[in-house]
Amino acid sequence: MTERKPPGVSFESWVDKQIRDAEARGEFARLAGAGKPLAATADTAYDELWWIKAKMAREGLSHLPPSLALRKEAEDALAAAYEAPSEAAARRIVEKVNPKIKDMMLKPQPGPPLGMKPFDPDKVAAEWHRRHPPEPSA
Repeated sequence: MTERKPPGVSFESWVDKQIRDAEARGEFARLAGAGKPLAATADTAYDELWWIKAKMAREGLSHLPPSLALRKEAEDALAAAYEAPSEAAARRIVEKVNPKIKDMMLKPQPGPPLGMKPFDPDKVAAEWHRRHPPEPSA
């Protein structure tokens, strides 16, 4: 639909004519989801941004303020460090996220404060050893 609304024709009647013409051509006959209920149910409150949220969920996107996104990344990194196969791998994971934390601490960011400091690799390594005791020798 690339034609423009002619002058002197009300917008509503022009749009209605476009819809009628498209229906006559059968352009609405085989749309995906035709005859199916909308995803929202009666027990949920109406959200004006439902379609944006659904699109972001389908695309695997999220939007968090930078400090919250980094906090989540740091928590995930710490959990991954504790489950790492070796102490060296645990240290690498923590040392990879620490510069991001330091950078966030030094620059003012939009959103809530970060509320955390860089991880101490020695403490993470000690916790890793506590969680991964050596195998008893036979």
